[in-house]
Amino acid sequence: MSSWLDDLPEAAKTYLEGRRLDEVECVISDLPGIARGKAVPASKFSKQDFFHLPDSIFYQTITGDWAEAADDDGWIEKDMTLHPDMSTATAAPWTGDWTLQVIHDAVDRNGDPIPFSPRNVLKRVVQLYHDQGWDPVVAPEMEFFLVARNVDPAKKIEPMMGRSGRPAAARQAYSMTAVDEFGPVIDDIYDFAEAQGFEIDGITQEGGAGQLEINLLHGDPVKLADEVFYFKRLIREAALRHDCFATFMAKPIENEPGSAMHIHHSVLDRTTGKNIFSAEDDTETEAFFHFIAGLQNHLPAGIAVMAPYVNSYRRYVKDHAAPINLEWARDNRTTGIRIPLSSPAARRVENRIAGMDCNPYLGIAVSLACGYLGLMEQKHPDKQFKGDAYEGEGDIPPVMGSALDLFENATELHEVLGPEFARVYSIVKRAEYEEFLQVISPWEREHLLMNV
Repeated sequence: MSSWLDDLPEAAKTYLEGRRLDEVECVISDLPGIARGKAVPASKFSKQDFFHLPDSIFYQTITGDWAEAADDDGWIEKDMTLHPDMSTATAAPWTGDWTLQVIHDAVDRNGDPIPFSPRNVLKRVVQLYHDQGWDPVVAPEMEFFLVARNVDPAKKIEPMMGRSGRPAAARQAYSMTAVDEFGPVIDDIYDFAEAQGFEIDGITQEGGAGQLEINLLHGDPVKLADEVFYFKRLIREAALRHDCFATFMAKPIENEPGSAMHIHHSVLDRTTGKNIFSAEDDTETEAFFHFIAGLQNHLPAGIAVMAPYVNSYRRYVKDHAAPINLEWARDNRTTGIRIPLSSPAARRVENRIAGMDCNPYLGIAVSLACGYLGLMEQKHPDKQFKGDAYEGEGDIPPVMGSALDLFENATELHEVLGPEFARVYSIVKRAEYEEFLQVISPWEREHLLMNV
């Protein structure tokens, strides 16, 4: 067992120093972004090169029901072979014993990547950039709420109690006092992140009651998606230690802002390492504008992936810190596509559309795919927007059904993401949406029961 332990990432080695490893969690992301897999004794993990899971884990809706997404072979639940990516080995510091987590890659019986495995989808898109001599770089921002324990789905979600004994207050963006209210939870988030080898660029209070944002340093898209995948579990575990829940729902509380996963993009030349968005004289290049055009032209079809649930569309509300259109502008937070202030070397494009409820692999993959199509098509974006974009017309599909209609007809996007992924995703999400439409809401009972 010592051979593979010697090759662990430094953070994992530090975590295990002087300790005996008890267990390894072999995990993979499903379509919603939930960790699936097996927990095995460390002694067994050291003796196996792979393990199997049925491909049907990718056919489940968020409720656990099954969508009819099997291929021509029928519903036979074929085995996938899962191989560990040891570069992802990291601690699970909240467990009662000494445990590591390792993300696995899924291949079929022929050794080909499973096309609807989210990590494989992102790898496919990144490879398209590499084929052009480019390295895509991303920096995700994670917004989430700390809320009071909620065990009754019929009860409204409420902000958590802060250390003052009062519920978290809204409209306190960037308040250090508000951050202090959640100090014990944040301390555990920092401790867990350090144990796992993750570097946090900053934590801030957002505009919602109990809403926080964590920024991650820019880097390789697959590595950053791995970190967001791990972070969601890390943050939930930190919250549970302090008798509250962490939620990544796009819109958990009425009349409060929603939670986004803003994605910052730049593209480097693989030979020179220079940002292709900046020319030698530090001006913006044609590639910069082509990337923006790709987002404008193709994001509408990709919103079904970046806003994957019926609740996601409640976030796109005018004047609630979420975009309602795909205008672009420099240093303007009302637009869906923002160009932040930066040096020419760090010139980047921020996609403000994706919700925090999306699968990080798929959200980043779709955003990169749209930018890639723009670079290939070499079109120019609409004229830069001036003023308050909330005063303009909305470009966001109003409901999940409309977003799925756009996605299902987006053949160009399918070719980048993978046609088989697009087929499975569409079927699963359509089944999920149709299931939702059978639910009678409290609003309907309140306003329709005795009035119509």
